[in-house]
Amino acid sequence: MKNSTPKYFLFFGFAAVLVACSTKKDAFVNRKFHALNTKYNILYNGEVAMDQGVVDLRNQYKDNFWEVLPVERMQVTAEKALPGDTKNPNFDRAETKAIKAIQKHSMNIDGVERNPQMDEAHLMLGQARYYEQRFVPALEAFNYVLYKYPQSDKINLIKIWREKTNMRLENDELAVNNLRKLLKEIKFKDQVYADANATLAQAFINLKEIDSAIAKLRLATEFTKLDEEKSRYRFITAQLYEDRGQKDSAFIEYQRVIDMNRKAARQYVIQAHARQARQFNPKTGDTVAFLKKYKDLMEDRENRPFMDVLHHQMALYYEKVNRPKQAKLSYNASLKAKPQDQYLVASNYRNLAELHFNEAKYVVAGKYFDSTLTVLNPRTREFRLITKKRENLQDVIKFEGIAQRNDSILNLTGMSLADREAFFQKHIERLKKEEAALKLMAEKLAQEKAAAEANANQGKDALGADKLGGGKKNVITPVASSNEVSNFYFYNPNTVEIGKVEFGKKWGKRTYGENWRWSSTVSKGANPDKEDENANAEKEEEVKTVNPMHTTEFYLKQLPTNAKVLDSLAKERNFAYYQLGVIYKEKFKEYTRSASKFEQLLKNKPEERLVLPSLYNLYKVYQIIDPTKAAAIKSRILNEYPDTRYAQIVGGNTSAAAIATTPEATYDALYRAYDSGKYREVLPQTEQAIEQFTGEELVPKYELLKAQLLGKLKGLSEYKKALNYVALTYPNSEEGKKTELFIQKKIPYLESLSFNSEPVTSWNIVYPVAFPTTAATQKLVDKLKKFIQERTIETMTLSEDIYMLDKNFVVLHGIKNLDNAKGIAQVLKEFKDYKIAEPYAIISNENYKVIQVMKNFEDYVSGDWLNKPIVPVQRTLEIEKEIPKVVPKGKNSGTVTKEELFGEDPAAPAGDTPKGTQGSKPTPTGNPSHSVPATKSNAAENAPMNALPPAPGFNPNKK
Repeated sequence: MKNSTPKYFLFFGFAAVLVACSTKKDAFVNRKFHALNTKYNILYNGEVAMDQGVVDLRNQYKDNFWEVLPVERMQVTAEKALPGDTKNPNFDRAETKAIKAIQKHSMNIDGVERNPQMDEAHLMLGQARYYEQRFVPALEAFNYVLYKYPQSDKINLIKIWREKTNMRLENDELAVNNLRKLLKEIKFKDQVYADANATLAQAFINLKEIDSAIAKLRLATEFTKLDEEKSRYRFITAQLYEDRGQKDSAFIEYQRVIDMNRKAARQYVIQAHARQARQFNPKTGDTVAFLKKYKDLMEDRENRPFMDVLHHQMALYYEKVNRPKQAKLSYNASLKAKPQDQYLVASNYRNLAELHFNEAKYVVAGKYFDSTLTVLNPRTREFRLITKKRENLQDVIKFEGIAQRNDSILNLTGMSLADREAFFQKHIERLKKEEAALKLMAEKLAQEKAAAEANANQGKDALGADKLGGGKKNVITPVASSNEVSNFYFYNPNTVEIGKVEFGKKWGKRTYGENWRWSSTVSKGANPDKEDENANAEKEEEVKTVNPMHTTEFYLKQLPTNAKVLDSLAKERNFAYYQLGVIYKEKFKEYTRSASKFEQLLKNKPEERLVLPSLYNLYKVYQIIDPTKAAAIKSRILNEYPDTRYAQIVGGNTSAAAIATTPEATYDALYRAYDSGKYREVLPQTEQAIEQFTGEELVPKYELLKAQLLGKLKGLSEYKKALNYVALTYPNSEEGKKTELFIQKKIPYLESLSFNSEPVTSWNIVYPVAFPTTAATQKLVDKLKKFIQERTIETMTLSEDIYMLDKNFVVLHGIKNLDNAKGIAQVLKEFKDYKIAEPYAIISNENYKVIQVMKNFEDYVSGDWLNKPIVPVQRTLEIEKEIPKVVPKGKNSGTVTKEELFGEDPAAPAGDTPKGTQGSKPTPTGNPSHSVPATKSNAAENAPMNALPPAPGFNPNKK
């Protein structure tokens, strides 16, 4: 009879499992079944995933030791995850397990949770969401536990996690209040107590309450059981002390981190050493002990991953002791270590730039600043400061180059001929040594390359032999033994290749055969003396092909001897020194360097226009660095230049007369005169102002005003030259940059203007007259006024426009078609009431614009353009109005004003209306000389467009 006991056990066991599976029965079996299944199955797998996710998170996180470290090693990013996206699959798995545990094993019976593992499940759910940076859902999970499971043994831990989440949501005040209550409730000072204090310390750091943060970090350090946390808390405490200026307390805390040695994470130990090194003062400290300490740190194998930090600190030390050469080597060593810390890379580049800048190697400094900007965060204040410094450095590079080059040339021209030859001979000897070194290096590289190719070919030959021999070695390389390299010459491929090179240098290419030594020079029937002749010819050829750079004549011929050229070089050098002095003073605050430039300039005995501005700037610099010298400079200015504006400023005179002579006031007055059409009068005054205010910040605006005037009076060619001068002379100023853009975009349009290339909108009769105005011109104007008043069929206007410095145009505007223009011209010439005998030209409004731009009236007349066909040309221009349009009724038909073609006048003073306009639009770019009272409209308004736009930045208001 078969034993049926196992069957009964199996049956009852299965029945018990079925009964225990129910989550609706509050029985002992049900509670234990679901608790065990939750803890050792689902939550266990979730905890494994959670632990792995935390490890991954901390490995990916990089501490920024340039700022106070956060208590928790977790980087919060601004990126928003899309639905379904996950940053770490381990946290997603942990969340899934927690949700599964809650859904499958929650025993919520009569409002009470009977499964004791549900608080653990909700805690895991909140933690997974927290690490995924979904803080609002995480807060919901933690609050649910606090609401549903107030008696949970994890209640204190859950409260800490809730406050960490509140801090991530920037509710720091709420977190502080809740954590203070929690600390009063905690009975045992264990790890939870340490975590609560650490979390509260982070909240105080966020609120800038440093004293409270330090106190809580000390408690967290005391009660935590994890060495990694102890070292981190101590390091943060030291950082807080350092930020408060308590260097001694910070030094002690850093030393505590160092004393932990291997118990602390190595990065904290190295950074603690680095922080202590920053506080080290080589003047009062033991430099021998310091160097020995860092030498030991660098030799320690454990510190190899942190060599970038150690080299950087050594470079800072060398800078403190004024050893720039060693500092450069250390900075470069730090860069070669390929640091992961991007700000450390930027700091290395920035400090290298500063070192080269201090050595006046401005081109190299500029390159290092460029490298700094590629690594630095563009949104930081430091990035903007370095960008500005780099832009200013461009001017320094330019003017330092001019000063050094011209100084060198002038010093050489001042030497005697013997001294010059000696100087250049030294240069030639140095050049030969450098060339010899380069040649030797090239030969060495060639030999190494040849040896490498020989070895490669030998390997290929051996491989081919193996294949041919069925795997057997057919080529035997003799060696002394398996452990020794043979010294036999032909067994060493390197020595063989060197021998080949030397043979080629001595004998050249020789064909293998008998009497090979004579094969290239002796043949049958040849004269044996030919060898000597060939040798002599080779020597003569060598003499003929001497490098000209190895002769002193090559350099002596390049030195200028003309007095005008030397004077020009001296003036250019002096102006460069002045600009350097101003740049160092105003933009870099390098007052000592600025003073040296001004002092050197005054020693060079510059032209008079630079002396007084240099003295004034030198006075301002010495007020900062040497008040005694400032008083001497002030006395010199008052005694030698008593009637100048600089004397008024230095003497404290702030009267209205003194203010009126400022660059701003003078510019404003000149612009108003320009705006009223007084071009001939303003041009010499502008040139005088440029001389007077040399070195002032407003000089680029004066140059732009001069460019405008040259365009009005001399045409597009001179206008372009003047704009190019502004763009090249002041490339880093706002005016220079905008002018460069203006030249690229709008000058090509003006250069493309030509006769008969636009549809005609109206016609003009133009009478060229001389300037200044004569009685004959006035008589002509009177006759034209009379004609306009008597003419009622069509409305016409009259203006006298500036053409060039010595010529004007008297222009009759507003004639609708060519036949009418010809008839009116004939009437004016032959009718007895007018009898105007002066020569004239009938010109369309569009062609008149071209004439005013190009100043080519003679070309128009001689080319008979009136009788040539009109061929419209399509032009494009990046401006507000690309196509000339007909002006509204009341203005001349077909004229185009400056504001219509180029938008608002950038030269007009902001918020200010010049006299004579009475709130009207800005004055057009025509060339009015004076108003003609025959019409109600202003002559400037009637004058046609001369199409010379105001250059950008041409504005009297100094920004």
